[in-house]
Amino acid sequence: MARVLDGKATAAVIKAEVAGGIEELKADGRSVRLDVVLVGDDPASATYVGGKEADATEVGMASRVHRFPADVTQEKLTALVDELNDDPEVSGFIVQLPLPEGLDPLPLISRIKPEKDVDGLNPESAGRLSMGLPSLLPCTPHGIVQLLRRHDVPLEGREAVVIGRSNLVGKPMAQLLLRENATVTVCHSRTRDLAEVASRADVLVVALGRRETVGADHVKEGAVVVDVGIHRREEGGLVGDVRFDEVEPKASAITPVPGGVGPMTRAMLLHNALQAARATPA
Repeated sequence: MARVLDGKATAAVIKAEVAGGIEELKADGRSVRLDVVLVGDDPASATYVGGKEADATEVGMASRVHRFPADVTQEKLTALVDELNDDPEVSGFIVQLPLPEGLDPLPLISRIKPEKDVDGLNPESAGRLSMGLPSLLPCTPHGIVQLLRRHDVPLEGREAVVIGRSNLVGKPMAQLLLRENATVTVCHSRTRDLAEVASRADVLVVALGRRETVGADHVKEGAVVVDVGIHRREEGGLVGDVRFDEVEPKASAITPVPGGVGPMTRAMLLHNALQAARATPA
């Protein structure tokens, strides 16, 4: 039976570390503030943002949500990004994705100063990551690496396969695994014989965005499986991109859904906000 990699418990440890760091800054007369730009009424985005607000409160971090209707103009959002960039009280901020139809996220994300880019999605941040230079790291891939490290899962010299090539998870995940000296293969919709390629992995990261697609035939005996997906069942409950009950007996370790990658993503956002505040001149 596979060991379950408990993201919720690990995230709690990271949040405690962040809370301690915030107290240290406060003792030095400094503060940490995380802002979120939320556009429209997407229920999933509203839930995520509410969770982020609760997380910030839990660790003693100030936070503010800037809410806009779906018909807000690109120009108004651009003006807000500039305002948050220039506000010394704001340690870091994110534009919650996806944006409603008609709004282009890339110019907004590209406009965020890298030192305040706590989502790690600015093209300059991505470039620094690819070159191995210091930067704020994308929260989900960074959270996965932390989860594996803190469960003593070795990465150096191991074969890692990432299923998915999104800018949000797949590409930065591959870069971070390379930093850990893993040998990395990235799979996508055009990959031939996906199951054969995936089943070579010692560490398999699944970020397809398609419900319960990966089964036992994709997994090598004893592999570590990380499921990034999260989907709501019509009959209730949440599932991932991996068929957990089918894969779990074959894996040596696996992340659950919920309670695996999701809590780690949120914890690393807090971590990034603290890092951004620490890097700000006193």
